[in-house]
Amino acid sequence: MNELLLIITLLVSFGGTLLFLKIFGKGGLFAWIGIATVFANIEVTIVVHAFGMDQTLGNTLFAATFLATDILSELYGKKEANKGVLAGVLTSLSFILLSFMWVHYIPAESDWASEFVHGLFSNTPRMLLASLIAYIVSEYIDVTLYHAWWKLTEKKTGSHDKMLWFRNNFSTLISQFVNIVLFNFGAFLGIYTFKELLAITGSCYVIYIATSLLDTPFIYCAKKFAKIEK
Repeated sequence: MNELLLIITLLVSFGGTLLFLKIFGKGGLFAWIGIATVFANIEVTIVVHAFGMDQTLGNTLFAATFLATDILSELYGKKEANKGVLAGVLTSLSFILLSFMWVHYIPAESDWASEFVHGLFSNTPRMLLASLIAYIVSEYIDVTLYHAWWKLTEKKTGSHDKMLWFRNNFSTLISQFVNIVLFNFGAFLGIYTFKELLAITGSCYVIYIATSLLDTPFIYCAKKFAKIEK
């Protein structure tokens, strides 16, 4: 069941990226980055067992933010991609602030939800901060590497368009590794043993490798959308 849900979530995450691009254009990518960032920050508090590994949720939604920034890089340039990263950062900061305040309200006698909200979010400031730091560092690395690989492939092939798969995958694979190491050790060091952390980090990165490779058809679709609109 977990495996099926992860596959569905991946399709929704990547499909949603394309849908928002198709309907709303560049602004839709900014919006989707914000949506995916908030949901991923909630999901990442849950650890599940799937594909023979323990892993934190949020992997597929975070992967969608990397896909979105890569599409922004490919279609609109580095400046717009960095704006996309900033949109995710500001969304995360807003979520951290709001969720911190939620758990400090004094509930009414008729309230039934506060106990659950408090249970979910009272321990998340550290995780959200770790997530924010990991997000900022890894996303800016992703954008920087994307354009560095682009210059390299353009120089080697003489074409501005060739080897999209290369710049997409190798920027994401490296930045995702940075992301998962910074997040897992920042959020869970002292909660899990070092051995458990290594296992969780390794399994999460295996998922990130899969999601990074699987997002390639979606970025080609995004580029096709852009050509059709022109």
